[in-house]
This record gives sequence, C-alpha cells and structure tokens, in this order.
Amino acid sequence: MLLSVLGFWLIVLIIWSCDAWVRRSSIYCHHQIETAPAMPVALVLGCSPKVAGSPNMFFTHRMEAAATLYKAGKVKAFIVSGDNATHQYDEPTAMKADLVARGIPADIIYCDYAGFRTLDSVVRADTIFGQKRFLIVSQHFHNERAIFLARQHGLEPEGFDAKDVSRRFAPATYYREFLARVQAVIDVAILHTQPKYAGPKVGITQLRE
Repeated sequence: MLLSVLGFWLIVLIIWSCDAWVRRSSIYCHHQIETAPAMPVALVLGCSPKVAGSPNMFFTHRMEAAATLYKAGKVKAFIVSGDNATHQYDEPTAMKADLVARGIPADIIYCDYAGFRTLDSVVRADTIFGQKRFLIVSQHFHNERAIFLARQHGLEPEGFDAKDVSRRFAPATYYREFLARVQAVIDVAILHTQPKYAGPKVGITQLRE
C-alpha cells in the first residue's frame, strides 16, 4: 500500500516538474499582434481540419492567427508542418489551401509533409528549411511545448498564440498535453530524439529579396 502511494506521488511529481519546465517557455509567447516580433518565417503547426465531420476550431484559429501575422507585415513566408502519413490524411495541404483562401500568396507557403510530431516540425524548420529564428503559430499550450523543444535544440523561436478552444469542448486535448510534456522532456533530456525523416534542403526564396 505504501509503495503504491509513493509511486502515485512520484508520478505526480514527474508530471508537475515536466509541466513546470515546459511552462517557462511562456515568456516567448505573444498574445497580441502588436507585441509579436517581426521574423522572416512563421511555422504553423498542423492538426486535423475537421473532427467528426465538423470544423476543428484548433485548426481554424491557427489559420486565422497565421493570416493575421501576414496581413500585419510580421512575416514574409510560412512553413506549414503536419502529418501526411497517408493519401487520405494531409494536414499541410489542408493548411496551405486554407491560407490561400484567406488571401495568402501560395508561393510563400512551404509544406513540410514530415511534421509527424511537434519535435519533428520545429527541428526540421532548421535542418530542412534553414531557419533558426521563426515564429511558431499554435494555441498557447502547444506553443509552450514547441518553443521548449526548439530551444532545447539550440533554436531561437518565439510564439504567436492562436485563440484557444474551450476546455469544455476539447478536454482530452488538454489532458493529453500533460503527458506530451513529459514525453517532450524525455525526448530532449534522455533520448535525444531526432525527427523521423531527414530530406533535401528547401530554400525559402522570399528571404533572398
């Protein structure tokens, strides 16, 4: 019984410690367009555009935030990074189509089809697209973890927070985030995990102008 209680509190301590470490990245997150720094590129993190046939508001709000950055003159180009594991599921193409529909020129949007995890997306922004400083676009809780992972890999991102979705409508997403933060700490502090795929370098031509 005592061992079970001690084990439980050890797990709680691990989760709390990982969450606290990742949460420190909030100092790099910007809620208002006025405070967001101008950077060459924004990295937009992917998720499914629909859930159970209805629009996924996490996706919608991220696209709104990305469009706001461009219209405010904060970025010159976008990397849209997400899962493209099958022909039927393609987050980057969906993100690009949505941004184009919002008035973003198609030729400044670069698709990263191997962003299977947040770690993959942020590291590949450097190793594939050559960006060490960039704005990450996602919800605040996700930005914290993405910035944590990127900075642990020697990068210098900041985040622009998309509008959150009420916990009432997506409780599982917020509960899973605690475990995702534990995994993030394990990936950088113990396993030294690298992206699943490498690939050829992609030059972002808008940055040469």
